[in-house]
Amino acid sequence: MLKTAFSAPAGAPAQPQRPMFKPCIVVPVYNHEHAVGAVVAALLRHQLHCVLVDDGSAAPCARALDALAAAHPEQLTLVRHGANQGKGAAVLDGMREAAARGFSHALQIDADGQHDTADVPRFVAQARLHPLAVIAGCPVFDASVPRVRLYGRYLTHACVWLNTLSLQIRDSMCGFRLYPLAPVLALARRRAIGARMNFDTDILVRLYWDGLEVRNLPTRVVYPSDGVSHFRMWRDNVLITRMHLTLLCGMLWRAPRLLARTWRQR
Repeated sequence: MLKTAFSAPAGAPAQPQRPMFKPCIVVPVYNHEHAVGAVVAALLRHQLHCVLVDDGSAAPCARALDALAAAHPEQLTLVRHGANQGKGAAVLDGMREAAARGFSHALQIDADGQHDTADVPRFVAQARLHPLAVIAGCPVFDASVPRVRLYGRYLTHACVWLNTLSLQIRDSMCGFRLYPLAPVLALARRRAIGARMNFDTDILVRLYWDGLEVRNLPTRVVYPSDGVSHFRMWRDNVLITRMHLTLLCGMLWRAPRLLARTWRQR
């Protein structure tokens, strides 16, 4: 359960408790030295603390991150992995750091410049209205999106709709989303979450299984500003396929509860 921002004085009538809302930004970074500076500069305009997670980057990117942290000591926190552990592991470590610093929510955004940082206030505003929900980016692509990626997303969408028995998650692969930290970290303590490119879908489906609402927010996405992609065709497709099969098995015994939830949402 999220921490609360206030409680009723002794002897006063009980009042509904409002979840505490103190958001920050978590940025996983792996060898995006050419784009991360511009991304961070754009994010800092929104007056939110940023947690950068260096996921075992090579020396040029590590130096760029050190320079950013030194230039903005009050606005940035730098977490560093000695070796590459994967996007999911980086995001979760960034969230743990955020929670340790007293933040209640974390906006996840990629470091390569593909996400529209001007939409940060829209995500924050939606999360403020719905603090117990995940605000999930729903991509609006331009002509830069590779066609093979676009077609692959449709297959993943179908698998997610099957594994949730719902159409509530419109896009599970967009890495631009805002989470309430308490349920995410409770889930991560309870079971392992996909550590690499299987993270975004895995955690969103499992949070839905845990009862969280997923609210979809359209956002412009381009591919990517520095021309660097860390998607590894064979490794990541194997991980994603295994994840979908595991989620399918998990859906089967949850099916009655998921169907009842979908029926209630109609």
